[in-house]
Amino acid sequence: MEKKKLKLKISEGSKKTINNIELAKSKASNSVVIAKKNTRTGTKSSFSNTNNKNNQNKSKSNFTPRTSNFSRPSGINDYEKRKLAEQRATKRLRGENTQKSKIGSNIRRELKLTLSRALSDEDIEFKGRSLASLKRAKQKENKENQKNQNLEELKPIKRDINIPEVITIRELANRMAEQSSNIIKHLLSMGVTATINHSINSDIAEYLVQEFGHNPIKEKKAEEIIKKIKEVKSKNLKNRPPIITVMGHVDHGKTSVLDVLRKANVVSGEFGGITQHLGSYQINYNSNKITFIDTPGHAAFTEMRARGSKLTDIVILVVAADDGVKPQTIESIKHAKAAKVPIVVAINKCDLPEADPQKVRNQLLEHELIAEELSGDTLIVEISTKTKKNIDKLIESVLLQAELLELKSDYDLKANGVVLESKIDIGRGPIVNIIVTSGTLKKGDYFVSGLKWGKVRALINDKGDNIEEASPSTPVEVLGINGATKAGDDFIVLESEKEAKSLCSSRIQENQQGKNSLTFVTQDSAFKDKTTEELNIIIKSDVHGSSEAIKNAITQIEHDEVKPKIILSDIGMITETDVSLSKASSALLIAFNVKPSKEAKQAAEKDKIKINSFNIIYELLEFIKNQMSGMLAPDVAEKIIGSAEILEIFKVSKVGKIAGSKVIEGEILQDSNARIIRDGAIIFNGKIGSIFREKNQAKQVSAGLECGITIKNFTDFQKKDIIEAFNSTVTERSI
Repeated sequence: MEKKKLKLKISEGSKKTINNIELAKSKASNSVVIAKKNTRTGTKSSFSNTNNKNNQNKSKSNFTPRTSNFSRPSGINDYEKRKLAEQRATKRLRGENTQKSKIGSNIRRELKLTLSRALSDEDIEFKGRSLASLKRAKQKENKENQKNQNLEELKPIKRDINIPEVITIRELANRMAEQSSNIIKHLLSMGVTATINHSINSDIAEYLVQEFGHNPIKEKKAEEIIKKIKEVKSKNLKNRPPIITVMGHVDHGKTSVLDVLRKANVVSGEFGGITQHLGSYQINYNSNKITFIDTPGHAAFTEMRARGSKLTDIVILVVAADDGVKPQTIESIKHAKAAKVPIVVAINKCDLPEADPQKVRNQLLEHELIAEELSGDTLIVEISTKTKKNIDKLIESVLLQAELLELKSDYDLKANGVVLESKIDIGRGPIVNIIVTSGTLKKGDYFVSGLKWGKVRALINDKGDNIEEASPSTPVEVLGINGATKAGDDFIVLESEKEAKSLCSSRIQENQQGKNSLTFVTQDSAFKDKTTEELNIIIKSDVHGSSEAIKNAITQIEHDEVKPKIILSDIGMITETDVSLSKASSALLIAFNVKPSKEAKQAAEKDKIKINSFNIIYELLEFIKNQMSGMLAPDVAEKIIGSAEILEIFKVSKVGKIAGSKVIEGEILQDSNARIIRDGAIIFNGKIGSIFREKNQAKQVSAGLECGITIKNFTDFQKKDIIEAFNSTVTERSI
């Protein structure tokens, strides 16, 4: 095929055509340069005219075709025309499509009916936001809120920290929600070495709380809370029975007086005929109720007597007419005077031929107890428990004294009381023996006693009967406490279980004061002689009062070399745990008025541990003293018999070395103790083996004579050594 030659027609603008030719040269061979007309006015293209003529008949059509911006150049061949037509068509179609799509989408959006649009009263032309758009906006808002929340969480939280009197570092860290290591580091920076279990006082804790950016709040003491409870004003005051304490020396007839009053026989139930418990009873005398407290007279039971005198309204001091005023009688007088309690003296055993009541009266004058007959204020009654002489007169004297005191109490308040004794019963668990001092104690009441709390499950009076409530001055046994409390503790009834638990826990925290406290090494403690031996003791008794008395009596046994150490003092029967503790600590196991359980007996037999049982306190104390005496090193007394100087050393076959010696002073005996002294220093202690005198064996050699001496297990003799013979006598020591 022949190639068609392309011809370009030069238009009227010469400058433009030249520029076009130059431009065409720079382009590809097939490119076409089209010149635009400058003037917009001019004859419209035939293409647009034909279109206008055809569209005049269409009156309803809103579409007006755009006029072409291109002028058809003259002298363009078919290829160029086709190319130009394609360019125009594509440009026009693009413009129309985009415009149509915009118009169509707008119409669709305007005509779309949604639930929100249907329910709204606004014009349908104004369309609300789509659900997707709202969802996106909500997500964005949540994201921003989350970011702000994270920033807030990173900020330190300021807490209100309750600070008790004493708190451990672990507990303080938990309350502040801080790491305990940070607190320890802070204390180290202050120069204080501490561990996680050390206790700190409230001032240091308050400083630490402030340093860590929290707000310290000092807790109220448990005692302050109790004080507020007790300070409730009494309104409906009524007469209450008097509380009488019977005190005096051991074996003066205190319990016998009570037995006559109660018509019971308590003495026969006590071991050795002496009272070792604190008992409380209530009697009716001519429709008058009287509460009696019986205290032990033994020297070890000082605490019990002191407790009895603090609780009482009137003290009956029992003195034996044949024995007179004794140490425990004087102590009882001191306790009563310290408690500012009136004393009624009962001179007992007046039926005995050796009785001398006048002597007792004279002895009481020494202690400022002046009888009414001598213009004093002390009521003195001569009685006899065997013949029941003047027992009625004694009760009338007590009631007269009570009438003068005007004893009153509010029966409607929450009950308060004092614990006399506590024990653990095998079947019933922990039991507290209390006297109600004010208010009325009822079944179901929540209470706190010392470091224990509980709910009143049952109330048992002194006769063993179950009662529903206990009025003031009534002695009762209370069941329902969560553990054995201490004798002498208070007994307070609270509103709810929550109050009882919180008060009990705060008391326990306060009680931990001083435990694991920070101790610093001093010169005295570093160089202190720690050679004293300790006798470990485990005590199990029937009631807390006895346990307390034994503990106090044992701690009063003092010695420089041996001291008693009570590792456990509790109430209840001896268990397998006590036996294992005794084995581990090499301790004496003492049972006072209690028996071991079956398992404990088997364990003791297996481990060869002796359980020492006692019923009388002074026998127990004597046993402890004997055990401590056995631990003392015995006294060794030495007596020098004689001494000899070594002059020559001989070697004898089958015998070994023999020291040829001359006895300087005394005499040398065979098998006596001997020591070798060289240059003033003792180099060996042993026994003389044999003595030779002129080739013959001798039993003793006197001063001035020469002999050969052998020492058992020693042959390293040298000249001028001194052999000193002596006897030692060993004497046992006791406390």
